[in-house]
Amino acid sequence: MSLPVLISQCSHGRPPPLQVAINYPSSSEAAEQVAAQVKELGGEAFLVKADMSKHQEIEAMIKEVSEHWGGLDVLVNNAGITRDKLMMQMKPDDWQAVIDVNLSGVFYASQAAAKVMGKKKKGRIISLASVVGQIGNAGQANYSAAKGGVIAMTKTIAREYAPRGIVANSVAPGFIDTAMTAKIPDNIKEQLLKGIPLGRMGDPKEVAGLVRYLALDPSAAYITGQCIGINGGMAM
Repeated sequence: MSLPVLISQCSHGRPPPLQVAINYPSSSEAAEQVAAQVKELGGEAFLVKADMSKHQEIEAMIKEVSEHWGGLDVLVNNAGITRDKLMMQMKPDDWQAVIDVNLSGVFYASQAAAKVMGKKKKGRIISLASVVGQIGNAGQANYSAAKGGVIAMTKTIAREYAPRGIVANSVAPGFIDTAMTAKIPDNIKEQLLKGIPLGRMGDPKEVAGLVRYLALDPSAAYITGQCIGINGGMAM
């Protein structure tokens, strides 16, 4: 899911609480769990429904979030789906569904968010790419193409919006221990681990830590147009 984030202004010298908008496409169960974690950490959470393959729904989502909190400071494009098949077996619907969410959704969300951010002359856009967008992967022609497109598109966003004070970067995780990679058969997983110098899968918290740095740390303000890998050395 995609997480637009708005940081409120500091008041009375206290650190500002994070105001986090959490997108969900259909069921809100997972989004509600994230919202509960945000609130436990002292932040504010706002749930907004949108299908990340639909241009009009994405625009409506960004408009709703920016009106709710009076602006938008950070967009994290984290929506992603897979429809894995060898290229010779891949149906047009398998190709298009992945491109629509993983690439077009990032474009439309970034485009809409940048319009809001540009009014304040500041903003950060972080898009989740993948190591397979850098090196490819058998059975993932659609996913690899989409994530490679995210990497290239992020560089263009960075160039176009730098004059408006907006930075844009992508994060390319390798094989991370998630529900998605849990579906990989053990024999294939063993082969994958042999190609990772650190010899293990990544932890989701490690990826989250990198995204948090790019989104919130003052020292990340001069980083733009970069694709930062977090893959245990799988791609260097």
